[in-house]
Amino acid sequence: MLGIHDLWLFILSGLVLNITPGPDTAYIVGRSVQLGWRGGSTAVLGISSGCLVHVFAGSIGLSALLATSAAAFTLLKWAGAAYLCYIGVTMLLSHPHEGAADPQTSDGPIPLGRVFWQGALTNVLNPKVALFFLAFLPQFVTAEAPHKALAFLVLGLIFIFNGTLWCLFIAAFAARTAGGFRQSGKVRLWVNRGLGGMFVYLGARIAMFQAR
Repeated sequence: MLGIHDLWLFILSGLVLNITPGPDTAYIVGRSVQLGWRGGSTAVLGISSGCLVHVFAGSIGLSALLATSAAAFTLLKWAGAAYLCYIGVTMLLSHPHEGAADPQTSDGPIPLGRVFWQGALTNVLNPKVALFFLAFLPQFVTAEAPHKALAFLVLGLIFIFNGTLWCLFIAAFAARTAGGFRQSGKVRLWVNRGLGGMFVYLGARIAMFQAR
């Protein structure tokens, strides 16, 4: 089908990769603890949207350009590192009264739109995500496939769909588990601090990342 081979192995490998804890999982859990199911699911949609950008870019060759162009890779790397460090420092320096407000209200300190775009941009601006899709997906496309770009796109959509389902489960579980202490301003504040530290760490990692 479309020149895709070993689809079952691809799905199994993708599920193993999806359930492996990482920064995306930490972000989803953190937002679920702070904002409940709505915040966690919004984080999931943002992360999945960011991955979709890389899949579409890979299918039309933009990600290949990123992998071969030192200038493009460096530009995206430093843009991503700067963005991650910026939002990380912003979270770390947030005032205590922000954490004490009720995040469920429409005028709360953490709008869902911000949650979505943070999740999306942390993936869009991460060249490691683009290189991952370029390295992983083509392994399951036959060399003689008449429509390699379409096969790449289909595999990417399958991977993201399965990952989204898993992440929604994580969001629901974290939101339900944290329901008893979500109203604690201190808990939400320290979760915010933890996410801020994670973003700074990711920014530093991206800044030091070198394409092979």
